[in-house]
Amino acid sequence: MIAGILGLALARPALAQVPAQPLQPDAVEASPVATAPAQEPPPVVDGVPALTQADAEAWLDGFMPYALAAGDIAGAVVVVVKDGQVLLQKGYGYADLAKRTPVDPAETLFRPGSVSKLFTWTAVMQLVEQGKLDLDADVNQYLDFEIPARDGKPATLRQIMTHTAGFEEQIRALITAKDSEITPLGEALKRWVPERIHEPGTTPAYSNYATAVAGYIVERVSGESFDDYVERHIFQPLGMAHSSFRQPLPPELLAKMSKGYSKASDGEPKDYEFISLAPAGSLASTGADMARFMIAHLQNGAYGDARILREDTARTMHTTGQASIGPLNRMMLGFYETSVNGHRAIAHGGDTQWFHSDLQLFPDDGVGIFVSMNSSGRDGATGHIRNALARGFADRYLPGEPEAAGGVSKEDAKLHAQQIAGSYTSSRRPESNFMSLVNLMGPVKVVANEDGTISVTLALGAGGAPKKWREVAPYVWQDTTSTDRLAADVVDGRVTRFTMEPYAPIMVFQRLSAWQALAMPLLAASLVILLLTVLAWPVSALVRRYYGAPYRLAGLDARAHRLVRIAALLVLVAMGAMLALVVSMLANLALTSPDTDGLIIALRLFAMVVLPLGAAVAAWNAWHVLRGRRRILAKLWAVLLALAFLFLLWIGFANHVIGFGANY
Repeated sequence: MIAGILGLALARPALAQVPAQPLQPDAVEASPVATAPAQEPPPVVDGVPALTQADAEAWLDGFMPYALAAGDIAGAVVVVVKDGQVLLQKGYGYADLAKRTPVDPAETLFRPGSVSKLFTWTAVMQLVEQGKLDLDADVNQYLDFEIPARDGKPATLRQIMTHTAGFEEQIRALITAKDSEITPLGEALKRWVPERIHEPGTTPAYSNYATAVAGYIVERVSGESFDDYVERHIFQPLGMAHSSFRQPLPPELLAKMSKGYSKASDGEPKDYEFISLAPAGSLASTGADMARFMIAHLQNGAYGDARILREDTARTMHTTGQASIGPLNRMMLGFYETSVNGHRAIAHGGDTQWFHSDLQLFPDDGVGIFVSMNSSGRDGATGHIRNALARGFADRYLPGEPEAAGGVSKEDAKLHAQQIAGSYTSSRRPESNFMSLVNLMGPVKVVANEDGTISVTLALGAGGAPKKWREVAPYVWQDTTSTDRLAADVVDGRVTRFTMEPYAPIMVFQRLSAWQALAMPLLAASLVILLLTVLAWPVSALVRRYYGAPYRLAGLDARAHRLVRIAALLVLVAMGAMLALVVSMLANLALTSPDTDGLIIALRLFAMVVLPLGAAVAAWNAWHVLRGRRRILAKLWAVLLALAFLFLLWIGFANHVIGFGANY
């Protein structure tokens, strides 16, 4: 989720100690915990190594330590399951840098983030097979508050599980370090219902809020709290004794919880993360426990003598797909489709601020792999490591021939590249509140390259450069360095939206109009005009003082001159402060806590007063200057200044800067 979400720590703060030294590649050690004695070298069939404990351990030992050190990550756990058994579970690096506590896959708890959602979806499907829930019924029949219809269509659990209910993004109180800010699930959901900004069932738009609604439905229909339900009906049957959604975490589990870090080289553990929308990501679990959950799903709901889903229910969950765009991987009922090398695969990733995880299942092969890391690392390292691990694992043990691509002519490739080029916005976005400013600041751009390929600003390779995508079928492109694909919807010869793997199951990118694409450059230009106007005030005063020149304006001219500069300063403060707050909130999710509500309300009220008054003053100033005998440059600047004020007023209304309240 904006990632994932998480639970609590009442952990006793670590005593002040000498900061941990930066980890070198040979310092990220594997913890001495394995599941089986070493084996003979594995057989190789047609150049493909057999997936055995010995080969998997050797391969992981060659990959993980260097990857963690290069990514500045303190520790990780990796689990591989095969044919209903744990093939390998192993810890790498440290759960506590200060104490040099190694990661123990059987004892150390990590935060799987949004991988937690798979437990929520499993709970929903349990109640579906009992006849207590209907995936296609209006969810309002299960709730004690109302989710409004969109285009006359109600929200359903099927839409919620496939992230196509159409909800905008909700950000407030996503993650907090204060247990006092944990809100009961029902209260958190009723406080503010995000708008449904997409037609239901048509547009993937990942939603933590929708997942939490599903968890609340589990509570209401089962008569148990969500925490109790998951423990009784999933954890206990599977023997997951070291797992919990509870906030705060029970003390006996908290004592085994890995610390979370920004970077290993910082050596400073971060506060534990709490979330009010717990079903969307508050799980804490060990690698060994996650292995049990993977095995249960790989065996269609069975783990040993226990069964958490009927076989037909599990198969439905794993194979019922909601199409995204073209032939790209789909969203199943809770799982992402991630099929690769001709092998069917389903998965889910998860991110908190400090923990980053991924779970991949290959149902037809009886194989699964889970990884979780306890640091954000440097420059998106965790994402690259997860992708490289999953891809490397599949290429080594589950190779296959890629689908033959027909390709397109060079002329068509260049034409289609030009058609898709432009600016887009993500379907997963805030829209009805001031955080919609994010949409202005971060459009996704598609660029047509001279060689007929395209590049996407969002899609960067491990080296930080944009990937290149080559067209392999009409309006279907493939990454030139992997099997990831990109596809577009075309209406009357115009690309209206596109998506790419691995994002395809959970979001698409919708084309911006020419006016929307210009909004950010015009916003920047307007702010620059106001800034220059404000700076010219003291600069001109200093110049006049230095040269002993008189202030040449008098009467109404002087009053208008001063008033418009005061207005420019106030509007600049209002918009600058709001933009700075939005950027800061994205960089530090702690600022999305209720503690910030007062500041948000104050800034919005300030903007409500300042932006209209500023626009009125600037318009009056322009009218007065144009009627007077001022020089042409003064008249031109007065007009530009008025246009800048009016545009900022429009931004204030369109992006909900003007208003009251702190729902976002």
